[in-house]
Amino acid sequence: MLDPKFIVENREKVQQTLKYKASGLSLDQFFSLNEKRLEFIKEIEALRAQQNSINQEISLILKEKKDPKEKISQVKDISSKIAQLEKDSKEINDSFKDILLRIPNVCHDSIPMGDASSNKVVRSVGELPKFEFKAKNHIDLAEKLDIIDFKRATKISGANFIIFKGQGALLERALINFMLDTHIKSGYKEIIPPYLVNRDSMTATGQLPKLEEDMYKTTEDELFLIPTAEVPVTNIHRDEILSFEELPLYYTAFTSCFRREAGSYGKDTRGLVRVHQFEKVELVKFVHPDNSYDELEKLVNDAEGILKALGLSYRVVMLASGDLSFSAAKCYDIEVYSAGMDRWLEVSSCSNFEDFQARRGNIRFRDRETKKPRFVHTLNGSGLALARIVVAIIENFQNSDGTITIPKVLRSYFNGAETIGR
Repeated sequence: MLDPKFIVENREKVQQTLKYKASGLSLDQFFSLNEKRLEFIKEIEALRAQQNSINQEISLILKEKKDPKEKISQVKDISSKIAQLEKDSKEINDSFKDILLRIPNVCHDSIPMGDASSNKVVRSVGELPKFEFKAKNHIDLAEKLDIIDFKRATKISGANFIIFKGQGALLERALINFMLDTHIKSGYKEIIPPYLVNRDSMTATGQLPKLEEDMYKTTEDELFLIPTAEVPVTNIHRDEILSFEELPLYYTAFTSCFRREAGSYGKDTRGLVRVHQFEKVELVKFVHPDNSYDELEKLVNDAEGILKALGLSYRVVMLASGDLSFSAAKCYDIEVYSAGMDRWLEVSSCSNFEDFQARRGNIRFRDRETKKPRFVHTLNGSGLALARIVVAIIENFQNSDGTITIPKVLRSYFNGAETIGR
C-alpha cells in the first residue's frame, strides 16, 4: 500500500494513477476519512498526555504521603474517555484501511502514460520463424501427436484445463527442470512453497481485495489457491525485519498456478493460451530500495536468458500506466512469438513494486547507518510461464511431417532425442 503521508503530499500524482489504472476510486473519501482519523488520534494523544501528567502528580502526592484519590479518579475518567474514543474510531480506521488497500501503486516516472496502445517495445530478439509450408497451431499439432489431451481434461475438470501426455508431459517437466537449474546457477535459492495461502498473504501481495473474483477460494477454511508463486514466496518474510547484510535475497520457485480468469470472457481461450491451471517458474527478489531498478533490469535479463537458450524469438515491452498491474510501479512484459497463431504471447511480467507490497506485508530491513527499520523493495517475474512456452516450442519448431524439433538445451531430458513425434 502507499504511505498515507505520501498520498496527502502527492494528491495529484496519486489521482493520475487512479485515472490510468482505471480503479474507479476517488481520493475524496480517503481524505475525508484521513481527516476524521487524525482528529481521533490527536484527541486520544492529548488525553494520554494529560493522563501521564496526572500520573506524575500522583507519584509526587504519594511521596508527600497525601491522599491521591481525587487524581486517581481523574485518571480513571480519562481512561474511560480514551477507551470510548478508540471504540468510536474503530469504524473510521477500518474504512480508512479498506480504502487504502484499494488504492493502486503509483507509476514510475519512466513509463509511458496511457492505455495498452502506449506500450513501448524496448527490444526484439531473434528472427521470426519462416516455413515452406503453412504453419499449424499448437492445438492441431498436439492432438495429432497425442501429447496434450484437451477433451478428456474438460471431461475431468471443465473447460480450460489440460492434460499433458507422454512426450508432452516430458516436455513440460524438462522445461521446469531446465529453468530451475538455470536460475539456481544465477544465484537464486529454490523454494517449494504451499499452494494454499491465507487472506493475509493474498492481501500483502495485492491480489486482495481487488482481484478476489479471479481467485479460487476454499470457503470453509478461507484459503486461496495461489495465482502465482509470488504470493507464498513474497510472504516468507512478512512481518520480519531482515538484516542489511541479508539483502539482496533471490528466490525461485516452481508451482502450479490457479486463476478463474473471471474477467477474460470473450478473449481467445482455446488451447493453452488461457487456462485455469498452469505451471510456472517464478523469480522473487527482496532488495535495498537504492538498487531496485538495477535489480529490475537484471531480473528481465534472467528471464530473457531462458528464451535465448531455447532459441525462441521474443520481444521486451515496457507497459504503459494503463496496462500496469495494481501493485506494480514499473513492469516489462516479455512476449514470445507464436508462429501457428501469428501472434505475440506474454510469457513473463517482470515488475518492481518498490515498497508497495513490503508496506502491506510489513517486510523491512535494518538500515546500516541509522539502525532503524526501513521497508525493502520487492520484485518478481516469471522465469517463465510454461503453457505459452510450450505453445511457442510446438508452433515455432514444427516440421513439415508434423513432428516438433526439441530445443538443444532440452534434449538431455529426452535421452538425446531430437524430435517429438518421430
